[in-house]
Amino acid sequence: MNSHEKAIQEAEHSIHKAKASVSQNHWRLNYHIASPAHWINDPNGFSYYKGEYHLFYQHHPYDPTWGPMHWGHVKSRDLASWEHLPIALAPSSEYDKDGCFSGSAVEKDGKLYLMYTGNVWTGEDHESELEQVQALAISEDGIHFTKYENNPVIAKAPEGDIHPFHFRDPKVWQHNRNYYCVLGSRTKEHIGQVLLYQSHDLVEWNFMSVMAKGEGNFGYMWECPDYFELDGKGVLVMSPQGMKPEGVKFHNLHQAGYVLGSLDYKTGRLEHGPFEMLDYGFDFYAPQTTVDDSGRRIAIAWMAMWESEMPEQKYQWAGAMTIPRELQLVDGKIISTPVEELKKLRADEVSFENELLTTETSFSSVEGTSLEMEVTINSGQAEEFGIKLRKSEQEETVLTYNVKEKLLTLDREKSGAGPGGTRQAPVSLVDNKLTLRIFVDSSSVEVFINGGEKVMTARIYPSQLANGISFFAKGEAKIVRLRKWNMTKGI
Repeated sequence: MNSHEKAIQEAEHSIHKAKASVSQNHWRLNYHIASPAHWINDPNGFSYYKGEYHLFYQHHPYDPTWGPMHWGHVKSRDLASWEHLPIALAPSSEYDKDGCFSGSAVEKDGKLYLMYTGNVWTGEDHESELEQVQALAISEDGIHFTKYENNPVIAKAPEGDIHPFHFRDPKVWQHNRNYYCVLGSRTKEHIGQVLLYQSHDLVEWNFMSVMAKGEGNFGYMWECPDYFELDGKGVLVMSPQGMKPEGVKFHNLHQAGYVLGSLDYKTGRLEHGPFEMLDYGFDFYAPQTTVDDSGRRIAIAWMAMWESEMPEQKYQWAGAMTIPRELQLVDGKIISTPVEELKKLRADEVSFENELLTTETSFSSVEGTSLEMEVTINSGQAEEFGIKLRKSEQEETVLTYNVKEKLLTLDREKSGAGPGGTRQAPVSLVDNKLTLRIFVDSSSVEVFINGGEKVMTARIYPSQLANGISFFAKGEAKIVRLRKWNMTKGI
């Protein structure tokens, strides 16, 4: 057994010891991806390989706090039901001894290649005393990975105004006969940027250019970049650190979003428009996409936020993934919709139509802790209206639409344990109607607004008894249609 196999075996043993007790925690998610135990963060290596979806994730298998990063692993045939697989990568070499940081996956010659950042701490200050390189691991079956013997394949950052150490999160794709890779970076003066590399074989990489760089309020570091095309438009997704709030935007510690543009493959430059948020809620970071055999562009993000309180840690786990979302370009903006396959998890449908809403109202069987709900509300004469989720006598998570201000507010001040706060999204009614598609799980809520024009995601930590749902209006509104399903287990 080599050092990598031994490191994976030890990590698996640690997970095995903890997972039985973790599974009993009432905040454990029913249909969202989380590790069997301990810490996870960024999605990695999201890919479609040999007829299955593979998702890896940053994982500390020894503790529910961030630590030396491994790559956890799940796979699925349909994006609805997921199977846990053995840990794919563990720190075991000189170049990655302090962590196998984020990266991506690409198929070549029938094999699955992982490209990731090897991290080494060179001192106590993790902001300035570190070395990062890019490395490969290769698998014949998509499950067991061998690190490339001549790693690292990119041993240092390029010359120029590029920070020599903060240099990570490779995302690889193939264009014509070549492979390309974007890397998160910053300048020496701490302005976020993305680097572009080119290769013919995934092993020999040539630096092309600084593909895009921040100007103004665009953060000091761009993490987890991802480049792809939608309907002929270039899309650069990234997670800038250090953006300052602007109106209702950018109130999380770090952000996640995209710019639209056009990549010149000869110069390696991306001309692009303004930064747009992919989610207006609390807990959405480091999204990564893949394209499947039907041509859909699908994204999954970490459903948490750095330095946020995580009450589940005392139960020996932390972090989860969002549901998979299909990305489409409509009228020059990306819309995000839950993948169609999630409908397989629906059970016990109840529905109501044309219900007048004047005060606070609840409906028979519209309750639960693991559910999907679709609701269309006509604002009528109301000044504001909304929905209370995960209700008990003391707890509630509240969605409120203010008609005059055209703002939807997600309020978790009374959501139970964990952090409170509010987030807002600018939303216009369509023919006086607001349509919401809401996914509630044991410790999360995801709200898709007006067909995915905006999304708001939050971790919440209510008590088990908090399963009520009610609808309210200030003035007179009408529930045009309400449908609710219980969600069966997906992982």
